Amino acid sequence: MNSTGPAPGSQASLREMNRLRVLDAVREHGALTQVEIAGVTGLSAATVSNLVKELDAAGAVQLTPSIRNGRRAVQVSVAASHGLLAAVVFGDRDVRVALGTGGPEVLSQKRMPLPADHAADEGVTRGARLVHELVATSGHDMGEIRAVGIGLPAPIDTVSGQVGSEGILPGWRGVPVASDMAEALGTPVLLDNTANLAALGESKFGALQGVSTGIFIKASYGVGAGLIIGGELFRGSAGTAGEIGHVTIDEDGPICRCGNRGCLDTFVGAQAVLGALRDSHGALTLRDVIARARDGDPGCRRVLEDAGRHIGVAVAGVVNLLNPEVVALGGQVARVGDLVLDPMREAIERCAIPSAAASVDLRLGALRPEEADVLGALVLADQVREDADRAALATV
Repeated sequence: MNSTGPAPGSQASLREMNRLRVLDAVREHGALTQVEIAGVTGLSAATVSNLVKELDAAGAVQLTPSIRNGRRAVQVSVAASHGLLAAVVFGDRDVRVALGTGGPEVLSQKRMPLPADHAADEGVTRGARLVHELVATSGHDMGEIRAVGIGLPAPIDTVSGQVGSEGILPGWRGVPVASDMAEALGTPVLLDNTANLAALGESKFGALQGVSTGIFIKASYGVGAGLIIGGELFRGSAGTAGEIGHVTIDEDGPICRCGNRGCLDTFVGAQAVLGALRDSHGALTLRDVIARARDGDPGCRRVLEDAGRHIGVAVAGVVNLLNPEVVALGGQVARVGDLVLDPMREAIERCAIPSAAASVDLRLGALRPEEADVLGALVLADQVREDADRAALATV
């Protein structure tokens, strides 16, 4: 059998692992001196010095003269040549595009509206065009884009790489979105649903940082969840874990767009919320309802409180199943804060096992609704870049 790398446990394997430790340290913490790298990694100063020389020769890091504590030092950071990352996140009626480098800062971003029930080819075309425009106006070129993370507000079947439901985003059904976007952009692409991406963003930079077992609930036009288990995003065997919006809470309830009856989405999705207010308030958008609720409108407050209670009942089942440390609420509905959190909390306390309910911390997401999934898409893209960098360093 042929081997593609150093034998496990060999000196070469250990050196490769240590190079990756150094690179991961500066990627995670930003520019560090060699002394700081030694402190973060636990490696000796002499070992770090030799590894930094190797990484510099390979073009993986850049070295910058600096002054630390009154003494000359050299800062080590990830080489700019390691490129940019891009995010393309689709909503029901828009697409958002962003550029980043792997940290919590977005370098630039743009948004474009899309018609309701748009088809996949239109979405892919507009998303790709927006990436090209954003790269050009930011003073970069497409050759600098190392990878792109794509988000869709639908379950993604990781086996087929397609939307995993006939009734959700029907215009995207049967389309190989990742490969079509990769062809349009000329760079590697990874696809996931937006609730998972928001959970990734919160896990890396927000309310789920350092959490081993957590749930992120995204409540906007629909409701979905991202599950963090063992500190990693859990997608399930075919990628559709976390579809809490399609958990049945009333077997005799309304027909859902997924084809089932009484899904959580039919009680807390935008259609249900707006429908409950149509006779009394006329035609509103979800943003209108949220704004009016924050201003004290009793009808708008009531439907959002009801939504919080329904979400809490569904979340209680997940709390019983996973016994998470944290449940974080994000999405547009999270803008009303305790108006939704309080009935969620009461429902969890009423419906979950007491010890599980007592041990879970229910909180708001730390990131803005419009940035959590974008940052998560950049995290997803960064995983592609890291894998490529690791493969390249294995040959140094």
